[in-house]
Amino acid sequence: MRWVLASVTLIVSVTTALATQATYQCADGTAIKAIFDAAGPAGTVRLTFAGQRRPLELPQAPSADGGRYADGSIEFWIRGNAAQLTRAGVATECKTNQ
Repeated sequence: MRWVLASVTLIVSVTTALATQATYQCADGTAIKAIFDAAGPAGTVRLTFAGQRRPLELPQAPSADGGRYADGSIEFWIRGNAAQLTRAGVATECKTNQ
């Protein structure tokens, strides 16, 4: 039982350590806080838009370049320190504040 608890604790610690966050300012004035969890097929990004309390979680989507997260209506595509946010078919360029 101790071994199982130790393994669960280690997994939670590693998963938490893999989460990365960044803040973005977009050309249309949108400010976003992004928290990226576990890259790969199960990766996600939680986007919190300025003025909203509830984050939006998007699953990672296939991409030939950069990290792409999409749910069909919203897409957040990062490449280096830049990103593109697309909502309702309208795209805006974003840059990290860091």
